[in-house]
Amino acid sequence: MSSLVKLSASQMRAGLLSGEFTAKDLTSAHLDRIDATNTELNSFLLVTRESALESAENADKTIKQLGNKSPLFTGIPVAIKDMLVTKGIETKCASKILEGFIPPYDCTAVYRLKEHGAVILGKTNMDEFAMGSSNENSAYGPVRNPWDKSRVPGGSSGGSAACVCSGQAPIALGTDTGGSIRQPASLTGTIGLKPTYGRVSRYGAVAYASSLDQIGPFGRTVEDVAMALQVIAGKDSRDSTSIGAPVPNYLEELACAKGKGLSGLRVGVPKEYFSQGIDPEVSKSVHASIKALEGLGCQLVDISLPTTDYALATYYIIGPAEASSNLSRYDGIRYGKRSKNHKSLAELYASTRSEGFGQEVKRRILIGTYVLSQGYYDAYYRKAQQVRTLIIEDFKKAFSEQCDIIATPVSPTTAFALGEKTSNPLQMYMADICTIPVNLAGLPGISVPCGLDSKGLPIGLQLVGPALEETRLLVTAQAFMDQCPFDVTANIV
Repeated sequence: MSSLVKLSASQMRAGLLSGEFTAKDLTSAHLDRIDATNTELNSFLLVTRESALESAENADKTIKQLGNKSPLFTGIPVAIKDMLVTKGIETKCASKILEGFIPPYDCTAVYRLKEHGAVILGKTNMDEFAMGSSNENSAYGPVRNPWDKSRVPGGSSGGSAACVCSGQAPIALGTDTGGSIRQPASLTGTIGLKPTYGRVSRYGAVAYASSLDQIGPFGRTVEDVAMALQVIAGKDSRDSTSIGAPVPNYLEELACAKGKGLSGLRVGVPKEYFSQGIDPEVSKSVHASIKALEGLGCQLVDISLPTTDYALATYYIIGPAEASSNLSRYDGIRYGKRSKNHKSLAELYASTRSEGFGQEVKRRILIGTYVLSQGYYDAYYRKAQQVRTLIIEDFKKAFSEQCDIIATPVSPTTAFALGEKTSNPLQMYMADICTIPVNLAGLPGISVPCGLDSKGLPIGLQLVGPALEETRLLVTAQAFMDQCPFDVTANIV
């Protein structure tokens, strides 16, 4: 049954409905795969074996009763980033301060997957509270890249990316605040989608930076990513930022567009994303991919997004400011694990946070508290919000006047070595330089694999669309993948 873990989610559904194999067979194969590979990869923090097998048995009963009318994810194994709360299953955001926290409810995205019959395999490793670009900031050890286990898988959703890449799950949920789905997707050769801000409810996603966080899927095919988005997207009354716009039938749109090319689609190529700092091999591969889009009928348009140069600084003011506010609840009294080393209330606060939070989380809390403090708010936070508006206007102008979609690199480099950037936070922050502007603008973006560098490591192409145009992204990504196939099962042996 080891071959089952190489199938796409859509192939799994077809096999389940035809009776070729059962949901229990499928779940057992993935649990065995996790057992065989997780010690080395460290992609899962928690595996829910018993409940997964129970869900699989229920899925088999559903399929027997309903056949082709079974909900879309019936019997399909899925992994969940530890940032998303799961009813009755420990959720700790890869942080010691939340050890032992058992949520009493499910994150909306998880709930919707379960309502559609998904089998939850467990919780994936991540950078603590989603703060990182390499998955080395987890309190439970780094995740390793299946392509080269001496290298990082990217972050913060590195566990979700690595588990999909290695065949531990066909689909995984992650979160993307500054590139945390797209960057690890690029570094692991998987497909990762960050939806429009508000397209997917954030209810039940533990907050890092509330105006930037977004939940999205990883998969090994564009169809699988569309399949997941189909289920998790849509208005949620429990999230005031979720958008009430109708959810298109993404799978139907993909099927209708299959084989039709991309004639007339205007692809914007922003010069700022190919400047100093982009590895020459990455630049060459992405440029070749953009030429491949031209071969599919696209019109290439040189554009400029002039405020891109300010995006990194803007993000590292707004993100930490919101983190400082969101993480203040973890005080050992109302939330979080309480330190035993204190003699006063002040010492309780200090020792709880010192023992519970890792170095990067502390760094961002301090930065955020500083930029929000009296005398510095206007100079930093207010100014950053004004620059954010300019970044949004850059994208609006490009989409309204010049192009229908934008193509860029995802990451300036391929996967770097474990420990290579941990002593230099600024160098680490630069790993998200191509993805951060998309979060600041609240736009949808997708990473698709577009080749390998000379070390045999994956390179990602980023496609960015106007708000709520996930269909356009998925159709373009599918046409590109058909034209430039990539073996996303290379690490499943």
